[in-house]
Amino acid sequence: QVQLVESGGGLVQPGGSLRLSCAASGSIFSFNAMGWYRQAPGKQRELVARIISGGSTTYADSVKGRFTISRDNAKNTVYLQMNSLKPDDTAVYYCKVDAPYGRVYWGQGTQVTVSS
Repeated sequence: QVQLVESGGGLVQPGGSLRLSCAASGSIFSFNAMGWYRQAPGKQRELVARIISGGSTTYADSVKGRFTISRDNAKNTVYLQMNSLKPDDTAVYYCKVDAPYGRVYWGQGTQVTVSS
């Protein structure tokens, strides 16, 4: 069983930055992929960014050039650096792990609110 603990959310003004962290209870080196998803009120959960074991990354078109996903294997942590935030980025952000043998784990979510 893998436990994921997210942190770093909060209230920020438009144009500001936040860095989200997702700490895993196990070694992330063995994970197939880690990603960040978000869900805004009344909307479906959507992929924001994803990093696979080889290091390749994928981003939603809406965040390309503004968000960066990275990982620190030594700390078993994946990060999401979010710059130039917009009100449309307001959502609950979830960390997801794709582990071997089809296992999937989700974090509890962290709220990001972009508002003046």
